[in-house]
Amino acid sequence: MSGTRQWIGERLLYLPAPLRLLRNIPWLGNLIHRLSYRMIPANQKVWARIEAGPAKGLWLELNPRTGQGYVQGKVESEVQRIVAERLRPGMVFYDLGANIGLFTLLAARLVGHTGKVFSFEPDGENATRLRRNIERNGFTNVTVVDAGIWSATQKLNFVAADAASPDHGLGQFGAAQGGGGILTPCFSLDDFSLGAPAPDAIKCDVEGAEVEALRGAERMLQAKHPWVVCEMHSPANDRAAREILSRFDYTVEPADDCHVLAFVRAD
Repeated sequence: MSGTRQWIGERLLYLPAPLRLLRNIPWLGNLIHRLSYRMIPANQKVWARIEAGPAKGLWLELNPRTGQGYVQGKVESEVQRIVAERLRPGMVFYDLGANIGLFTLLAARLVGHTGKVFSFEPDGENATRLRRNIERNGFTNVTVVDAGIWSATQKLNFVAADAASPDHGLGQFGAAQGGGGILTPCFSLDDFSLGAPAPDAIKCDVEGAEVEALRGAERMLQAKHPWVVCEMHSPANDRAAREILSRFDYTVEPADDCHVLAFVRAD
C-alpha cells in the first residue's frame, strides 16, 4: 500500500497546471479534494528533484499537494538568485529559519567542501526533514542547529504551525494563541558566533522575529558585515530593521515584494 501511495503522490506532485485548475471548480474541486485525501494521507511525502532555477538537481522530500513550486524552481526565486550570485566557495552561510532546507542545500552546494552552512530550525518536524534532505544530497558541510534566533540567548515558547501549513512554515515564538507551545532554545547570533565561524552571508526568514534577530547580532554585524537577505513580515519590522542596519553602514535594497537585501559597499 505504501508503494501505491508513493506512486500516487509522485503523480500528484507532477500534475500539469491545467489539471490542477480543476480544483477551482466548486463541486469538482471538493470531489477531487476528498478523493485525494482518501488515497494518500495529509502527511505523505515524496522525493523529488528540483527541475529549474539555481537549485536545479537538488533533492527534496516534499508534500505532493504543496511541493510543485519547489520542483519548478519558483519558491522565492529572487532570493535563490541573490544567494546563487553572491555566495562563493569557502564562505560561511547562516540559514535562519531553514524550514525543510531549500536554501541550506543551495548554499551547501555553492560554498563547497571548504565552506560551512549553519541551519537554524526550531520546529522539530522540520529539522528532521531538513536532516533527511541534507543526507539525501550527500552534504557534509552543514550543521543543523535545533534552535531559534532571538535578541538574547534563552528559552522561549515556540508555537508550531498547525495542519493548515503542510511544511510547518509559519511557526512563531511568543505567546501561544489559545495555549500550547514548546519551550525551545534560542540563540543570539552574537553569542552563537563566539563558538562558531561568523557568517559571510545570512538568509533570514523567522516569521516576524527579524528585528529581534538583528538586535542580537549587532556586534557581529559591525565586525563582520555579512550580507543579509531577509524577509520582512510587516512595515514596522521593515522600518526597525533598516534603522538597525543603517547604524552599521549597510545599504538596504528591495529584493522582491517582501524581502530586502542588505550589504556594505566596498570602499
